[in-house]
Amino acid sequence: MKITDLIKEDSIDLHVNASTKDEVLQKAVELMVNNGNIRNQEEYLNLVRKREEEGSTGIGEEIAIPHGKGECIEKPGIAAMVIPDGVEFNALDGKPVKLLFLIAAPNTKENVHLDVLSRLSTLLMDEKFRKELLQAKSKEEFLSIIDKTEQEKSEENKEEKDSYEILGITACPTGIAHTYMAAESLEQMGKELGVSIKIETQGQSGAKNRLTEEEIKKAKAIIIAADVNVDLARFDGKRVLMARVSDGIHKPKELIEKALNQKKEIPIYHHEKNEEETSQNGGKRGNIYNHLMNGVTHMLPFVVGGGILIAISFLLDDYSIDPSNFGMNTPIAAFFKTIGGMAFDFMLLILAGYIAMSIGDRPGLVVGFVGRSHCKSRNYFYLF
Repeated sequence: MKITDLIKEDSIDLHVNASTKDEVLQKAVELMVNNGNIRNQEEYLNLVRKREEEGSTGIGEEIAIPHGKGECIEKPGIAAMVIPDGVEFNALDGKPVKLLFLIAAPNTKENVHLDVLSRLSTLLMDEKFRKELLQAKSKEEFLSIIDKTEQEKSEENKEEKDSYEILGITACPTGIAHTYMAAESLEQMGKELGVSIKIETQGQSGAKNRLTEEEIKKAKAIIIAADVNVDLARFDGKRVLMARVSDGIHKPKELIEKALNQKKEIPIYHHEKNEEETSQNGGKRGNIYNHLMNGVTHMLPFVVGGGILIAISFLLDDYSIDPSNFGMNTPIAAFFKTIGGMAFDFMLLILAGYIAMSIGDRPGLVVGFVGRSHCKSRNYFYLF
């Protein structure tokens, strides 16, 4: 699916005038409604506002990519607007936003919209592309620019290399725009500097453009531009430069030059074997032990937290009231005992979900959760 498949002319406005961020969001949502994929306009607007409360989607360079995902969305779509005078958006670089793309994503297992979003984020890192969109005279020209650039980018990506000087991983908490923009920024800067570079993106739809064992072996350094935990086991013995995902977007030259300059004393990463055994194929998804440990690691907070809460309930309860109901005799004890019990109820669900995620990446998470819940509801034999 192409980007232009998700945008209709009715969902584009090239002459938006707004004085506040919220006013822009409201107008963008109205454009999205024109796409015919929103069941409840107010509910979708609340989703978009809630996402902005978590952190501004103004990613810098006068661009914003707000988005919302929920049951009120029937199918994925994109609305676009140009704001000639700009509007304050609390962007990462402090600049007003002049180009905005609003994303709508339904609550479904398909992640087509994420692939489209990754391509859109990648294209927006091209200054020439942004200027052409801002200067578009008509909606038809606006769509034509996107379609042409996307096609050119697709042809460029067909070229493959056997080895790279620098490898990298980008990842952000939401796994959407910043992940792909950081990757594109680093790759574009690599081209400008004449440095061969390959970036693996760990987004909502799983890892894309995966780094191979042979590529890792030949690379001079690894750049990790991420705001979430990234598995580093496969980089044992390599020079690893850690940075924030925003640095990948705004400081790609600095990161690449630092990674190549060995005098900067970038530390060589040494993986602790007792933390997690690595497999021969260079990743944690290679053997059963690592799959199980991924589940156990995420399950432990529920076990420990639930156990502590239940212990507190015993501490606060009055045994003399009803020994057979110890832990639930007083309201405060019952409160802690109930919450602790709920944590225990989630224990096996979390275990199953994250074992499945270790095996099948993010798409496996829903399989583990739903499969475990289904087994429990049907009183089937528990696989986990």
